[in-house]
Amino acid sequence: MLSVSDAVTRAISLSRPLTASDGLDLFSAAGRVVAADIRSPCALPRFDHSAMDGFAVRSSDFAGVGPWTFSIADRVAAGDCPSGRIFESGEAVEIFTGAMIPVGFDAVIIREKCSRYDRQFTTAYRPRPGENIRKAGEDVDHDTLMFKAGTVLTPHRIALLAATGLSRISVVRKIRLGIITTGSELKEPGEPLAAGQIYNSNRYLLTSMLSLPWLEVRDLGSTPDTIEATTDIIHSASTDYDIVVTSGGMSKGGEDHVREALTRCGGSLGVLDVAMRPGKPISIGTLGSALFIGLPGNPMAAAVTLDKIALPAIRTVAGIAYQDPVWMPAVSDFALRKKEGRLEFVPVRLRGRDASGTPVLEMLGRGSSGSLSPMALADGLAILPSELVTVEPGMLLRFEPFAM
Repeated sequence: MLSVSDAVTRAISLSRPLTASDGLDLFSAAGRVVAADIRSPCALPRFDHSAMDGFAVRSSDFAGVGPWTFSIADRVAAGDCPSGRIFESGEAVEIFTGAMIPVGFDAVIIREKCSRYDRQFTTAYRPRPGENIRKAGEDVDHDTLMFKAGTVLTPHRIALLAATGLSRISVVRKIRLGIITTGSELKEPGEPLAAGQIYNSNRYLLTSMLSLPWLEVRDLGSTPDTIEATTDIIHSASTDYDIVVTSGGMSKGGEDHVREALTRCGGSLGVLDVAMRPGKPISIGTLGSALFIGLPGNPMAAAVTLDKIALPAIRTVAGIAYQDPVWMPAVSDFALRKKEGRLEFVPVRLRGRDASGTPVLEMLGRGSSGSLSPMALADGLAILPSELVTVEPGMLLRFEPFAM
């Protein structure tokens, strides 16, 4: 069996980044993926400006021992263009946050350090050159590479683009992804159940997990466990989608037909059994020009394999570079034994902190990979290394929190 890290590497190698792009205005670009490198068309700030409300002064006017008195010769607010006049020694300019620094001044004294009397003020504070002045280009230089292709546009990144004056950018076209759930036992919530039937939770689990701004997710429905029906639905998806995701039918039992159906449709598999719990039966391969992802049918196994193996491959199609999962050290408050040679993901809930401030983890379930409540109640997953056999209370573990 493959290790999880090898499975991720193999899955990414089977993924082909999409090259098609769309032009979008910034209001529509949140969460989308940058299609080409973006360089700054200007410096930020564009000009030297005041960081505080106060008075623009020359540091050279602070000779000898204070206090010093200045006459207020002008006033500049944010958005004003300074007059351009030449100021004499001993003159200052009243200035407000964001206002352009008039020519010849090299510091700003904040109001709180001054005593004002009509058109004059007195201060005992000697400013240093450059104090309370934001210099042109100190945030971003002109022609700086701001974002590489493959960057996901967060609100803060969009704000930076807007500050440089960019109103439209090129983003990767939304990835078209179709979801197929398999199982003769599946019924939709709200429908009556006959003996032996269950509600289709995976349809909603996968659609929710894949509801990302750079994906266009389409639910392709559910199919019974027959080779004919499974082949038909996979074949119908083979030409319309960049990625096809199935759940269920991935084992080698007599009612599991996804692998054979994929072969009949001309597809191929690149990742098979992985040494992990939950989620051993997973397949990632190709279906024509599309990436094919076959997830286990058990909900907990489907969720973990999608997150840990399939999503890195899906992100690669969008041009997003692989990043290691976010994690933090935490200590267990539980004991268990596990099988050596298998990486295990255990749903856990944060239960306060120990005396050193380290988060404490409560195990919520380690039973069937079909269980839903442990994942629903968990704050994240505790990662149990493949070489680990025994977990004891107080043991330091890797904790990967769920994204909110």
